[in-house]
Amino acid sequence: MRAALTRYRVMAWLTGIGLVVLVLVGMPQKYLDAFGGGDAVVATVGVAHGWLYVVLLITTFDLGNRVRWSWGRMLLTALAGTIPFLSFYAEHRNTRDVRARLGARSATAA
Repeated sequence: MRAALTRYRVMAWLTGIGLVVLVLVGMPQKYLDAFGGGDAVVATVGVAHGWLYVVLLITTFDLGNRVRWSWGRMLLTALAGTIPFLSFYAEHRNTRDVRARLGARSATAA
């Protein structure tokens, strides 16, 4: 379960960083001609964010099944990757939840 949590955390951060760069740099660059204009950032970061988001969906599903999250929680966690900065908050909350469950499992086993 720890490995699944690590995979999820890495993907949540990568997806979140990609989305923040896309929204705060790429979109103004493309639509407001800021940062020199053009759509190079949107073209590269947008594609990368799309693929990273797909991997985030897979890692969310994997972790959610292992921890026995409800479908609603998995859906909200997956949607957090589409709203800037929300993936960081969701990752923090989910990490705290999974670590608490791991701690409870360790205490029960001992």
